[in-house]
Amino acid sequence: MHPAMRICSRFLALVRDHRWGGTTLISLYISIVSGIVLALHYDHTEAFYSLTTIELIVPYGAFWRSLHYFSSQFFFLAMLAHLAAVLWKQSADMHRSSWVRLCLSVPCGLLLLFTGYVLRGDATGEAAGMIAEHICLSIPLLGSILNDLLFDLSASGVRKVYAHHVIGLVVLGGITVWPHLRRYRAAIHNHLPLVLITLILGTVLHAPIEASRFGLLFIAGPWFFLGLQELLRFLPAFVAGVLIPLAPLLALCTLPQQGRIKHLFLVFLALWLCVYGWFSWLCLQRI
Repeated sequence: MHPAMRICSRFLALVRDHRWGGTTLISLYISIVSGIVLALHYDHTEAFYSLTTIELIVPYGAFWRSLHYFSSQFFFLAMLAHLAAVLWKQSADMHRSSWVRLCLSVPCGLLLLFTGYVLRGDATGEAAGMIAEHICLSIPLLGSILNDLLFDLSASGVRKVYAHHVIGLVVLGGITVWPHLRRYRAAIHNHLPLVLITLILGTVLHAPIEASRFGLLFIAGPWFFLGLQELLRFLPAFVAGVLIPLAPLLALCTLPQQGRIKHLFLVFLALWLCVYGWFSWLCLQRI
């Protein structure tokens, strides 16, 4: 085997065998602890002003906010890597209900991360919230009900989003992963490099926050939202914001345990990721 291919093969094996479940849990623990510290000082009625006040007045406020931001990013990325590793190891032959619940933890994690952006109350958060409301209202029959339940930003500000972020989504996410968690435990001393990296990033890097700027023609949403934001330029909101994101989730939940059909499902998921990544890159060019 060519040396480059051998190195690539070893790297992929290392990624496959890494304890991504533990990485996900430790990142979640750090995110929860830092989030509790922020919640003690956060005021949802003045989101942007509240965050800037936390950074300027609260002791080590900027550190806690950066720690929460980076640990949350690591949590979501590690969760995706863990799901990919489960597929790679061909261990997705767990009980169907447990597998579906594990797959549903991905949208729960995504919504947790997304609502965190909205709660910033800055230009990025406002853009993300406006897009989310627009997508919700595009859903036939149930659109206004879902928007009133999940967002309702124009009438209630970020009050409902805040409730979902600190209570609703945490409970829902716990329900989806409980069959998985009760068989698995993670100790911080087994993930010291991750903890150190998170602490260092929280110390030396500032979590992004962007004040509104008059005359700005294009505001980009969160990084995982860029592809969807670009799709909205070409497709109706219901298609771009609901049907297309639901396609990979449905493919994962109904993934066959073996055979040629499973291979086709995996090819579809890989193609979807490539296309979505390409649209995200297009959106980046506009920033």
